[in-house]
Amino acid sequence: MTSSPLDRLLRPQTIAVFGGREARRVIEQCDRMGFSGKIWPVHPKLDEVLGRPCYRSLSDLPSAPDAAFVGVNRTLTVEIVRSLSAAGAGGAVCYASGFSEAMGELGDGAELQQALLEAAGDMPILGPNCYGLINGLDGALLWPDQHGMQRIERGVAILTQSSNIAINLTMQTRGLPIAYVVTAGNQAQTSLADIACALIDDPRVTAVGLHVEGFGDLASLECLAAAARRSRKPVVVLKVGRSEQAKRAAVSHTASLAGSDAVADAVLARLGLGRVQSLPALLEILKLLHVAGPLASRSISSMSCSGGEASLMADAAVGRNVEFPPLPPQQLPRLRRVLGEMVTLSNPLDYHTFVWGDLARQTEAFSAMFEGGYALNLVILDFPRDDRCDASEWAMTVDAVIAAASATGALAGILATLPENMPEPIANRLMANGIIAFSGIDETIIAVEVAAGIGQAWGAPPPLPLLDVPCVDGEIETLTEADAKTELAACGLPVPRGLQAFSPREAGEQAERLGFPVVLKALGIAHKTEAGAVALNLKDVEAVSNAAAAMPLNAGYLVEKMIDPPVAELIVGAIRDPVFGLSLTLGAGGILVELLEDSVILPLPATKTEIYAAISRLKLAKLIYGYRGRPKGDLDAAVVAIAAAADYVVRNAAWLEELDINPLMVLPEGQGVAAVDALIRRRR
Repeated sequence: MTSSPLDRLLRPQTIAVFGGREARRVIEQCDRMGFSGKIWPVHPKLDEVLGRPCYRSLSDLPSAPDAAFVGVNRTLTVEIVRSLSAAGAGGAVCYASGFSEAMGELGDGAELQQALLEAAGDMPILGPNCYGLINGLDGALLWPDQHGMQRIERGVAILTQSSNIAINLTMQTRGLPIAYVVTAGNQAQTSLADIACALIDDPRVTAVGLHVEGFGDLASLECLAAAARRSRKPVVVLKVGRSEQAKRAAVSHTASLAGSDAVADAVLARLGLGRVQSLPALLEILKLLHVAGPLASRSISSMSCSGGEASLMADAAVGRNVEFPPLPPQQLPRLRRVLGEMVTLSNPLDYHTFVWGDLARQTEAFSAMFEGGYALNLVILDFPRDDRCDASEWAMTVDAVIAAASATGALAGILATLPENMPEPIANRLMANGIIAFSGIDETIIAVEVAAGIGQAWGAPPPLPLLDVPCVDGEIETLTEADAKTELAACGLPVPRGLQAFSPREAGEQAERLGFPVVLKALGIAHKTEAGAVALNLKDVEAVSNAAAAMPLNAGYLVEKMIDPPVAELIVGAIRDPVFGLSLTLGAGGILVELLEDSVILPLPATKTEIYAAISRLKLAKLIYGYRGRPKGDLDAAVVAIAAAADYVVRNAAWLEELDINPLMVLPEGQGVAAVDALIRRRR
């Protein structure tokens, strides 16, 4: 295991606790979990706490503690942290609130948090405004409350900014073995990504789940992704901030930025970090990753003794990037032999109840299904209430699944459609035998999708480093369309031939030089169509002059050659996100932008391979590929043009605020593309 600055804090041998009630609770929790190290209470007035002698001050301790729980008021927290750092302590949990998360209520919150950072120096701290950590592997807790964890030998790590959510997650009864729970509060110094990197190096940790209210710096996120890939320990993120209310709640809670949800999706996918949208989904994917790690494909088999359950499974996959492939021919004879003639052989499979209560026949049926080469094999099984029913035949089905998985070497899971129908003792037994105990159909399908996505990302070459360039200060200027196109053309982006003019008469003359038909635009007007500042397909000098005279005159006119009708129109844009910086957006352009809402986001820099893949995810891609016999678009030229736009964004990242190319006309195959409108906003 490699060394980390957080090692002493996360895996302490000696713990000092400062404060009254909360400090006492930390000792209680350590005792309950069987912590074998030293605990040193520090209090100016008490003589002992829970049978341990109390030290009057930090200077009286036998040595600098590996970890300290600081459960005092916010002002005194700063002083104790300063003393701990000077003494050479390994780290501290800062329990107190009233720092940057309370800037709206306390005028000195941000100032006090800065003072805390300076006091800590190089010593790691968690928080402030957090409960701390539970290490279920070594029984070490810096945690002032109840929890639902127990000592285990290996399991997942769960990290969150929210202490209350952390408590709730420890109370799960789904069979998920939790090795660590760590809260980070305001992340003043140590981010969730920093903590995750340190925990990934623990050989007893199998996977990491993050509940994130706001990201810190991109560099730490990239380091986490690289560590996960290197160690083959997947990381899954539940990020809030999809709604404006959630963003406001995150700011009020930890003074953190949520950023654009769509950009976050794209960045996490690029890095090979999974993403889920709910706490139940987070628990289910962590169970899958704990047992199996990322999946090699998106193919699933499903067996149930009910057609209703088979239909629910099939429906849950609609809109998800998972598949129930048809049964291969080699599976059919054995399944037919064991299940009989009345069973329709399909995937998902309703195997009826002909083999129910027969261990040998169930084992053979499951084995026959598991040999189909699927990434995951599911058996739907909701257990009856143990206070009113006899579950012996359900237990027999569990035995059959375990035996079939062992005989075939296939990955299997038992799925209860309702969480309450998966008893914890059963879930624990399944997980101990390498069978994933799933709860909830939708959450299980999401788990498969996410695990396969991580597997796909890890199977590809490592991604390029993300574009992480801060914007310079300066007044924002908006270039005219003509100037914007001149800059983009210099980067290799095809634009229509055009000339500028500054009077209606000159516009007509320039049109004649270009050759008809032409397009006329008034420069310096953002929404040209609404303002009557664009005229199409003008065929003579008089038409151009008259159209110019009717337009509002601002910064002159742009006369361009009319482009032939395209196969498709794309929008290519970039806008600065407060968290993730600049990324590229591709989508259906022209009048279809708002109508279709068809777009994908590409983190930068982007390769041509990634651009091809991004286009393929658009609904509009069907037009470019030649929809229903229509001409194909010049896909290769579109990719080259988009790559040129991406290169422009990367090279100008320090100044650029916004780029909007709409539409980028994709002409028939072999005829190229043309950026017929462009907007650039940048810092001076």
